[in-house]
Amino acid sequence: MSQINEDDVILSETTAEQDEVGGIKLVPVAESIRYRKRAQAAERKSEILAEQLAQVKSETSQISEQLSIVQAEQQLMCKLAAAGAVDLEMAVLVAKERMKGSGDADLDGVVEQLKKEKQYLFGSKTNEVMAAKRTAPVKERVQSNRGVLEKAAEKAATTGNRADLQEYLKLRRNFV
Repeated sequence: MSQINEDDVILSETTAEQDEVGGIKLVPVAESIRYRKRAQAAERKSEILAEQLAQVKSETSQISEQLSIVQAEQQLMCKLAAAGAVDLEMAVLVAKERMKGSGDADLDGVVEQLKKEKQYLFGSKTNEVMAAKRTAPVKERVQSNRGVLEKAAEKAATTGNRADLQEYLKLRRNFV
């Protein structure tokens, strides 16, 4: 019993209940096993936290890349809208394709080039406000036959619009 195995003890300087053999402090086996388990648990926890940190860093880099892409697209949309793009979605797609092919492209340059080459994506050169085209018109109720016909004739004469003239001719056909 007085013989102590070297495998059964660990050298330690911090334990209060220690046996001294030849100037060396010895720690009981149960306590050394407990220390080893705590150290292994701490190492496992450290590895898990390192993996989580790496995962969070990769997610952060992905999100920052997505944010920069969205910001660039937003700037492009603003520039195209300011340039008067009629079909904004198509203009954005074409501009993004142009920018992809050229690498680092200037937004203003891409918008100007697009405006020159694809004029149909932008409004007319005169600053006209485009009104929505009429679809199947609602027919007015006939209160007095002559009143409706006269109103349609007057409207066609003043506007000079083909749609108004066509409406007048339809009404005239019914009454005359």
